[in-house]
Amino acid sequence: MITLKNVVLRRGAKVLLDGASVALKPGEKVGLVGRNGAGKSSLFALLNGTLHEDSGEYAIPPQWRMAQVAQDMPETAQSATRFVVEGDVTLQAAEAEVTAAEASGDGERMAMAYMHLHDAGAHDAEARAQALILGLGFKIGELNQPVNSFSGGWRMRLQLARALMCPSDLLLLDEPTNHLDLDALVWLEAWLKRYNGTLLVISHDREFLDAVTQVTVHIENARLTRYGGNYSTFEDLRAEQMALQQSAYARQQEKIAHLQKFIARFKAKASKAKQAQSRVKALDRMEKIAPLLSEADFTFEFKEPSHLPNPMLTMHQVSFGYPPPAGAPAGTPPTVIVRDVSKTVLAGQRIGILGANGQGKSTVVKTVARALVPLAGEMTEGKGLNIGYFAQQEMDVLQPADTPLEHMIRLAKTVAAAGRISGQSTREQDLRTFLGTFNFGGEMIKQPVGTMSGGEKARLVLCMIVWQRPNLLLLDEPTNHLDLATREALSMALNEFEGTVMLVSHDRALLRAVCDEFWMVSRGGVSPFDGDLDDYQRYLLEEARRQREEAKKPVASAVAPAAVAAAPAAKSTKTLRRELEKIDGEIAALSNEQGALQALLTTPRSAAEIATSGKRLKAIENDLGQLEERWLVLSEAIEAASSRANL
Repeated sequence: MITLKNVVLRRGAKVLLDGASVALKPGEKVGLVGRNGAGKSSLFALLNGTLHEDSGEYAIPPQWRMAQVAQDMPETAQSATRFVVEGDVTLQAAEAEVTAAEASGDGERMAMAYMHLHDAGAHDAEARAQALILGLGFKIGELNQPVNSFSGGWRMRLQLARALMCPSDLLLLDEPTNHLDLDALVWLEAWLKRYNGTLLVISHDREFLDAVTQVTVHIENARLTRYGGNYSTFEDLRAEQMALQQSAYARQQEKIAHLQKFIARFKAKASKAKQAQSRVKALDRMEKIAPLLSEADFTFEFKEPSHLPNPMLTMHQVSFGYPPPAGAPAGTPPTVIVRDVSKTVLAGQRIGILGANGQGKSTVVKTVARALVPLAGEMTEGKGLNIGYFAQQEMDVLQPADTPLEHMIRLAKTVAAAGRISGQSTREQDLRTFLGTFNFGGEMIKQPVGTMSGGEKARLVLCMIVWQRPNLLLLDEPTNHLDLATREALSMALNEFEGTVMLVSHDRALLRAVCDEFWMVSRGGVSPFDGDLDDYQRYLLEEARRQREEAKKPVASAVAPAAVAAAPAAKSTKTLRRELEKIDGEIAALSNEQGALQALLTTPRSAAEIATSGKRLKAIENDLGQLEERWLVLSEAIEAASSRANL
């Protein structure tokens, strides 16, 4: 059990916990919630030993193994699979002991070392690692690519996989969903539900917390309060507590009245469609927890667009993708990801864009946003179309050395130079006032953006979008760095927005609350998705299961092109097939021997016999790896020869 009793925890001069007490039982799955800066990450630092309590009592079972996601960006040429395998520290220790035991020549030590290596799961470590990698959204062909060939977000997914690979009694996850698409998020939820240890997770994704946790610990006013139940239960209980506090209740009445008026307005618009009914349920929930939502000190709204073209946009047989890379040989074709899309986007539509990772959701949004050019077909914009675009990498576009005010001044000049009329004043004082409505006031208006948190940067991007008074909002993962209160503010603002919304998000609460219809980007096309998000979640779980089954098969794409070329072209298909049959026999014989040796190791044996069996097992694994690689080379050569013969 983890216990804190009257703990005081400081970071510098700031008191983060003051007389805090809580107890967490083994195997509990706990959501740690509280406002930004309340001390959630510092509590994690106490648990992992980075920080120590200033007073009070803190205890954690000394034998517990702990795992958490490393926050550094990995820079290594190791393959993705090997990098994740090395997250299993128990296996790494066992492998190191085998090496040391072999060097020592001590038969008894070698016997014990091989037993520990077997117990550590050496025989299926790669398969376990690859199941994690695929579950988090990677493709089969990427399993053996170098870690440093991936972008930052994908490397952080590998860090997450590495943490999940590590055997643990306590797993600490700090915002694990930030770099995940919805399909990877659904897979992670399923994995964490099966996790047998104690889980503590910090997240601003309410549906993720609801799915994974059964206990909620709230940090407020330097105290810890434990609630039985997931995040929704915590919200209900806390809203009831706040409603009972008369002084707080009186201050909330104006905000609650606005919220209830907003809910009544949009519930009246809902049809009987499954998607719309999901939205009604979300609005019902907002009404129920109105006292809690009204506590938020940050709200905003999108001004009514000056013009609403209808249709906003028409697409006729449009293909989406990327042009040939710079420096590519003449005649290199573009990369087409989604093709032949014919769609119309109308004023007032609320479209959620769904699709498994890598299917082209962001590519479609980028093209509509004019960041990419259609590769084929015709895309016609309505007269006066004014796009507000929040890209996944939008925050990277911010200038780290510039302040929020400098960003707004530059934006106002750009809009004026382009002849676009936002309807907003460009006077510096008015820009300062506008920034203040997004909580950029005081000294913060002059603070370099590079020193701000991810949430503050995201809030600045939203501020800049709102100022432009768009009539079409394209939002690609807008909530990655937003806390729960700001996500609620965004949800309300989007529902009150008079224009059109196209939304890509792994935040299901936002999708449910905002979207009335869904488009599915899948298998190179775009089609309506008639189900609701629960139906979509079932679809994603089926896709994840299919990928796991695929991962169990030999990974043909992992064979280097040079190895494929090494198969002698001069050999006839008949000769290649004979060699393949021979290798099949050798693999079968080695596999049988491997199984027999593994069975022997589970029975009482002498130290010398165990050492001999361990050495042989290691040799068999090496031989099987080489034979399987040769098997793949031959199979591809036979397939290529057969294809040429059929031409």
